[in-house]
Amino acid sequence: MIRKLATVVLAFVAAGSMNASADQLDTVIQRGTLNCGVVLDFPPMGYFDKDNNPAGFDVDYCNDLGAALGVDVNVLNLTWGDRIPSLVSGKTDVVIGSTSDTLERAKSVGFTYPYFVFKFQVISPKDKQISSFDDLKNLKVGAALGTTYETEYLAYAEKNGWGTDNYTAFKSENDAFLGLYQGKVDAIISTNTNIATKLQSEEFEDFVAGPFVPKYDDVVGLIAKRSEGAWIQYLNLFLVHQIRDGNLDKRYNQHFGSDAPADLIQTLRDNK
Repeated sequence: MIRKLATVVLAFVAAGSMNASADQLDTVIQRGTLNCGVVLDFPPMGYFDKDNNPAGFDVDYCNDLGAALGVDVNVLNLTWGDRIPSLVSGKTDVVIGSTSDTLERAKSVGFTYPYFVFKFQVISPKDKQISSFDDLKNLKVGAALGTTYETEYLAYAEKNGWGTDNYTAFKSENDAFLGLYQGKVDAIISTNTNIATKLQSEEFEDFVAGPFVPKYDDVVGLIAKRSEGAWIQYLNLFLVHQIRDGNLDKRYNQHFGSDAPADLIQTLRDNK
C-alpha cells in the first residue's frame, strides 16, 4: 500500500513539474489557437478591409506565425495603450503591433529581434508649407497618445524650448487623423507608411507629407511576456525564417508594391 501511494504521489509530482515547466510555446500549441494582438487603425500595418476583416502587414505576420506553429489565429484589435496590458493580463500570446523597442518598455515586456523600421513624419494641409521640423514650434501639433512618435516630438520640443502648449494628444491613430482633417491641429506626427496610405485617399488629397523627425529610425519588434524566454526564442527564429524564406519580400510586395529595401533587411539583420 505504501509503495502504491508513493507511486501515485510521484506521478502527481511529475505531472506538476511538467505543467510548471510548460511555457507559452507549449500553451499555444496545446490550445491550438494563437491570440495575436494587432493595432487595427494603423494602415497598412493593421486595418479592417472592406468586409470588416482584419488585414495588413502585421495581420499577415500573425497568420504566418500561426501557419508555422500549425494553429488557428485569433487576431485581437488593440489600441496603442492596450499592447503591454494585453500581454500582462494573458489576453494575448504575442503582440505584432509595430512596437518600438525602447529600454523603458523592455522593463515590462520581452522584445524579439526587429521586424520593421519606420520613419516618423509630419502630415499637414498643403497651405501650411512646413519645410523643416522646426516650423512646428509655431503650429498646433498632435499625435496618438502612447506612441513613440509622441515621445520623440515632445522630447524635441522640450530640448528646443517650445514647451507643450501647442500640443494635443489623441486617444488613437484614427482620432489623430480625424483631428487633423477637422482642423483641430495644424499637423500631426505619424509614421511614413501610415501617412503614405492616408495620402492615397480622397479625404486627404489636400494634405502633404512633411519633414521627418530628425535623426531617428523607429525599430520595432514583436512583444511577449518578459519571462517567456523559450517563446521569445521561437519568435526570433520565426523572424529569421521570414527573411530567409522570402516571406518578408512577399508581404512587402503585397502592402508596399516592392521587395523589402536592401537597407531595411540589412538593418534588421544588424539589429538582431
